[in-house]
Amino acid sequence: MTDVLLVDRTDAVVTLTLNRPEAMNSFTVDLKEALRDTLTQLETDRSCRAIVLAGAGNAFCGGQDLREHAALLEKSTDLDTVRVHYNPIAQRLASMPKPVVAAVRGMAAGAGASLALLADFRIGGPKTSFLMAFANVALAGDSGISWSLPRIVGHARAVELLLLAEPVKAQRAYEIGMLSRLVEDDEQVLPAAQELAARLAAGPTVAYGAIKRELSIGDAGTLSDALAAEAQAQSICGATADHRNAVAAFVNKQKPVYEGR
Repeated sequence: MTDVLLVDRTDAVVTLTLNRPEAMNSFTVDLKEALRDTLTQLETDRSCRAIVLAGAGNAFCGGQDLREHAALLEKSTDLDTVRVHYNPIAQRLASMPKPVVAAVRGMAAGAGASLALLADFRIGGPKTSFLMAFANVALAGDSGISWSLPRIVGHARAVELLLLAEPVKAQRAYEIGMLSRLVEDDEQVLPAAQELAARLAAGPTVAYGAIKRELSIGDAGTLSDALAAEAQAQSICGATADHRNAVAAFVNKQKPVYEGR
């Protein structure tokens, strides 16, 4: 593992920090591969029950590192980083069977914004902003933005944000759902995200994963699709120790303890 991605474990919470603060944590090949491979490992890591995604310094992520991109374009215009890097990262974030919280301090631009919007929760501060920067460099959107953004802000506003490529500041981002929570101080963004992740990690994480799968199907499918997904999810969750413990705790007027199994 290179130091472009920092991995910190505190109990059942794993914090992944994009660590290129001198370049707004923009994505190089090394950083993309480190994030992709780490998310792949965490997907099946039972000791990890919640993930925080953060950026070092005063920015969350500036998207693709255009200096490295320009150098690669000198060699070939047939670049495959979307399929090789961004798509797998986006898929793993969206389908992660445990909660993901993005600590969006400062700017989240381009692919950085896309990946933040795939988190289950996004915590921001006064200097947080989002920029759908793709059109500014004559590119279409990637990293799942065409899927996540319309679901969060609606189709018409997604068209506006992607075509005009103008920054969305913190208060506006909170009002239209791009931020789940807006804290008063930028220094509180990461602690607030980690506090929320710790709360989620102590919860019924199998059920959380099932709920996420239900929503991904219900968002795009028919009622029949949703009902079938719910029946399958309840069958899985109903067989867990967490469900049995929670029912017993309710009957005995106790607080349940969840184990994620």
